[in-house]
Amino acid sequence: MGWHTTMRRAKAKHRPELEDWEDDGLFEIFPAFVNSLSEDYEVFIPSQQDDEENGDGSSSNINTINSNARICEEIPAMVDAKTVTPQQFASEYEAKKIPAVIRNIPAGHDGGKEIPQWRALRDWGFFALENDPELRERAFKCGEDDDGNSIKVKLKHFLRYLQNNHDDSPLYIFDSAFEDDKIAKKILRDYKVPSYFKEDLFRLCSERRRPPYRWFLVGPERSGTSVHIDPLDTSAWNTLIHGQKRWVLFPPHVPKSVVKGRDLVRDDEDDEPVHYFMYILPRIKRKAAAACFCNAVLPEGSDYKDFACYEFTQGPGETVFIPNGWWHAVLNLTHTVGITQNFCSSRNFDEVWLKTRVGRKRLAWKWLCQLEIRYPHLANRAKAMNARDKFVMKYDPYVQEMMRNKEAAEEDGREQKRHKREEGEGKDDSDDKSSCSEGGDHDDDNDISNNTNDDDDNVKPSPNGTTGGSRPLYMSSTTPQLSYLDRSWKRSRSTQQTQSRPVSPP
Repeated sequence: MGWHTTMRRAKAKHRPELEDWEDDGLFEIFPAFVNSLSEDYEVFIPSQQDDEENGDGSSSNINTINSNARICEEIPAMVDAKTVTPQQFASEYEAKKIPAVIRNIPAGHDGGKEIPQWRALRDWGFFALENDPELRERAFKCGEDDDGNSIKVKLKHFLRYLQNNHDDSPLYIFDSAFEDDKIAKKILRDYKVPSYFKEDLFRLCSERRRPPYRWFLVGPERSGTSVHIDPLDTSAWNTLIHGQKRWVLFPPHVPKSVVKGRDLVRDDEDDEPVHYFMYILPRIKRKAAAACFCNAVLPEGSDYKDFACYEFTQGPGETVFIPNGWWHAVLNLTHTVGITQNFCSSRNFDEVWLKTRVGRKRLAWKWLCQLEIRYPHLANRAKAMNARDKFVMKYDPYVQEMMRNKEAAEEDGREQKRHKREEGEGKDDSDDKSSCSEGGDHDDDNDISNNTNDDDDNVKPSPNGTTGGSRPLYMSSTTPQLSYLDRSWKRSRSTQQTQSRPVSPP
């Protein structure tokens, strides 16, 4: 099967509703768009004062960069790997959540030291990839079908497609499984994780269990990634080996509804990355400027309050650092090859933990067990956040044992009620047959209601299987034991027992 047939089938699976991938004719007009982009790092923060200088009520400044923007830090910061140490980067950029562009890492500099050049500089060129006898035959992911299944094609077919397609928004190799076979493991030997990002707390989990976190990227021009925040609130780094990428960044406080610009997408338009950069992003900026022009002081509830966005072009050999929580989108201005990884460090741990405990419940419990052993101070931070938020970890064996005991106690209670009803019905039948008076003798010893206990309050959970003794990992030593567990576990007493108390472990 030739490359043309292979890629046609891949496109049909990826977007079956799209009949003509060249309908908008972006192949023809894209070069002019690229030439119109500034090579400088662009900051867009609309200022009502600048527009007022026109004196005619017009908003001619809407499409320009506001040189008087309120900027506390240069965004993105420019960092030279020849001189900046990992400690400096952590304290000055990562801890402050400042995006950065780091230069010279693949060329042989990292953390202020000289290192061997990345082999990727030699082996990831398009000609080299096409002639690699092993990699060219390996299938890489270039999309997903409607059911979320990966669509894979051989690299040799994709590279032919990359050079010859006229699609408005082409397919894009974004493969995270390149360590699954000995051939693709070669990619891991071609680069080295920069020293600035060595701390990777998810490595405490197995490769099988941890979320996808590194991707090999081969993108034709006009392909890219839509605006998003990285999963589980992780941070990311992205090193470009060949080509140019256009980035736009929005600070975490800018609302999702604004950065997505969904109300600005026309009925006959798509929201692919190429459409976003060429059409939707300029409308977002114009709307932000118009909102600021019409309201000298925007109200606190305004979606465009403190709006800001930052645009720049990444060149070969540059590494972009994206702090957690920052919105970003990427467009390939030329054919590109690169590598990217997401990570959790001690500086973004709190935000990642809050997302992971909800989004990946089983992983969160396994991770917490490992943190307890390797990084107890971080485990204590996680437990403190759980206690503060009254958050119960589903896969904590202690909690599971309590839930089993609770269910058993509830079943016992239901069984006792059934027996009581059956006894009452039997007693009524007996009274009718003996014609006893309503106030006759009554055997108090058989009255279950006089001996009923609140089973939930008397549950004594077993600590078996609990890490760290009888107290769950998410409880600190100063936390009132189980006082914040789900309210369904603390059933109300009868009218004779109105004093409630938290269940204490044995």
